[in-house]
Amino acid sequence: MNDVLKRILIIEEEAVVRKAIRMACEKDGYEVVEAAGGVDGLRLVGETKPDLLLLDVALPDVSGFEVCREVRQSGSGVPIIMLSAKTDDFDVVAGLEIGANDYIIKPFRARELLARIAAHLRQRPLDANGTDGRLEFKDLSINLKERRVLKGGEIVDLTHTEFDLLAFLASNSGRVMSRERILNHVWGYEYPIETPVTDVHVRNLRRKIESDPGRPSFILAVPGIGYRFTSTAAE
Repeated sequence: MNDVLKRILIIEEEAVVRKAIRMACEKDGYEVVEAAGGVDGLRLVGETKPDLLLLDVALPDVSGFEVCREVRQSGSGVPIIMLSAKTDDFDVVAGLEIGANDYIIKPFRARELLARIAAHLRQRPLDANGTDGRLEFKDLSINLKERRVLKGGEIVDLTHTEFDLLAFLASNSGRVMSRERILNHVWGYEYPIETPVTDVHVRNLRRKIESDPGRPSFILAVPGIGYRFTSTAAE
């Protein structure tokens, strides 16, 4: 059981799926609010202030992608886990690019979903204490306290999770970070979980911060392990 009752909002068209998720979440000690469509779901986001949102892609009125986009445009940083029966990488990328924190494919086991929920709820911001909150690399500037990134003096528009990933890699510049460690520190996963979110977010980051995403100079892949942020910090 959770020490502090957390509220989960489920936006899912299928009643059977909603019921299964609700029962699993309530058994794990969460308060649950439900919506069968995107319009009602968006209303409940504002009314109930959930701690986490489980959002189906295929909704009967507006798409889950549009709901996610509107939630992020409202300024909310609530963790969003998208649910979908589609396995197409395009859908995973699309969901993460518009601000989803994670993506899980149906059918999924309740244990895996609960593990992901718990991980996102215990996330903690990167500690910038003991520094001026700035990391400088070539023409890339990362302000940890203000959560702002500049590339060549221009603001880079990053999602909440993209910033957390970049900040973690850059704060460990020069060190190889395994996918497992990245998932643990950025997403809060305590156990290995098969998910493409790290690789998708890295691709998105490269498109935004690299001069040539096909030949990255900041975020380098370490085959079979993970990624390394180059340590060519500005003097």
